[in-house]
Amino acid sequence: MSKSSDIIARDGKVSSPSLTRELPFVFRKGHGCHVWDADGKHYLDFTACIAVNSIGHDNPVIRKAILRQIKDGIHCAFSDFYAETPVRLAEKLLEFMPGFQKVFLCNSGTESVEAAYKLARWHSDRTWTIAFQGAFHGRTMGALSMTNSRAVQRERFGPFLPVVHTPYPYPYRMKMEPEECSQHCLGLLEERMNAMRDDLSAVFMEPVQGEGGYIVPPESFVKGVRKLCSEYGALLCDDEVQAGCFRTGKFLAMENFGVKPDIVSLSKAIGGGIPLGAMVSTDAIMDWPKGAHANTFGGNLLACAGGIAALDFMRQKKLGENAIRVGKIILKGLESMKGDRIVDVRGIGLMIGFELCTPAERNRVLLQAMKKGLLLLPAGDASVRICPPLTLTRGEALKGLEILEGCL
Repeated sequence: MSKSSDIIARDGKVSSPSLTRELPFVFRKGHGCHVWDADGKHYLDFTACIAVNSIGHDNPVIRKAILRQIKDGIHCAFSDFYAETPVRLAEKLLEFMPGFQKVFLCNSGTESVEAAYKLARWHSDRTWTIAFQGAFHGRTMGALSMTNSRAVQRERFGPFLPVVHTPYPYPYRMKMEPEECSQHCLGLLEERMNAMRDDLSAVFMEPVQGEGGYIVPPESFVKGVRKLCSEYGALLCDDEVQAGCFRTGKFLAMENFGVKPDIVSLSKAIGGGIPLGAMVSTDAIMDWPKGAHANTFGGNLLACAGGIAALDFMRQKKLGENAIRVGKIILKGLESMKGDRIVDVRGIGLMIGFELCTPAERNRVLLQAMKKGLLLLPAGDASVRICPPLTLTRGEALKGLEILEGCL
């Protein structure tokens, strides 16, 4: 038995069966855009461990930042005491987000969404929220009430909080041209908003839908959602947990559409691999009182030190520009492979999805790619997501495309 097989067998005895493992890959170590399994086999990583390791695996700037901080302390109870490192992180983050003034620090994406949901409810003093079909916002009860990407995620967990779902524009599956799809979905959204006009707190939106299939909406749709939120007095809550931190070229994916949200949720890449989340808004909106929302580990010193280093690295290495440049190479390569098996290609920067003809074919391609040394992840019913570290080079991109073409 291989070492990987042994670890998988041991894992089956002790780990919750609810985890969503798709491939029999056992992580041993990583560096840059490359990972090795427990048996020493090398892979090119097109997952960044679910878009977390955007500055690359084992980035030395993160290690140095953590080692510097660990000499002085690991945890400071930031909800009850003061400390400079979390303040420095908040100040740094706001440099990337002009027009925002307040940050709530937490530990994960679902926590940042949960905080955004609570803030929207508190500030508006309204009950209802709208989210989109296919959305993934997290698994705690507020976030889960808005999540709508797979039935198993919600099954037997109701009743949920007061949330209704409306279609997200998915031109390929809805068999419409992008603009037709945009207007159709905006019309349905306005119907729902009108039905709860006086009691609608917020609309939660992924600027590029993640778990639902890496779906890029038409610009007119995103602008239309902003316009409707302003007209109906609803807050536009932007879930950038997977799409943010330069994955689409811009710091916030919403910037690609020329739209400014009211509340932003961030996590994954922001910590450089350390668990970290942030909910960001304005002075006017984040007006809740002392004790309305807090946590134990938010503002953790190691996480904040890692976050500062990660943000500095992203800016210094111009990872947004690299995401656009290398992303175009991958999109062009995927477009050339379209045919009987790859039936749709979409993406911005290094947030790219391609759709296979059937779920079974998608699963076959994922397994074949892994066997050939390329790690990929699924999304939606039959899509594959490409979300590598943003340090990916042209050569690495071309190598990944070569492996993928061999799998088709």
